[in-house]
Amino acid sequence: MSKLTLVVGASENTERYANKATKMLLEHQHPVYLFGRTAGQILGQPIHTSLPSSIPSLDSITMYINPDHQQAIMQNLLALKPKRIIFNPGTENPEFAQKAQENGIVVENACTLVLLSTGMF
Repeated sequence: MSKLTLVVGASENTERYANKATKMLLEHQHPVYLFGRTAGQILGQPIHTSLPSSIPSLDSITMYINPDHQQAIMQNLLALKPKRIIFNPGTENPEFAQKAQENGIVVENACTLVLLSTGMF
């Protein structure tokens, strides 16, 4: 079953984990919405530089920006009402995680690449 995933911190830089995760999500047939600081594209999927007010059927948000940069968009991300937020290594944010859980959102401190490669996504 495909799970629409918002990739926060998307980048055209092929060395970045957000780029690798986007490609792996697409390989596993999961549609993506890409949000990053700089516009561009990954495998034909546009990187948006602003968040929409809603993303219908959003399953997951996978974080690739550090907690200092999360603060400015935390409320916007919570308002999207994802089923879960995945904090990849280095992005863990206890305050954000607590607010997400208070809003009924599942929180995982995990690596999206590992979750996908082990069938646990």
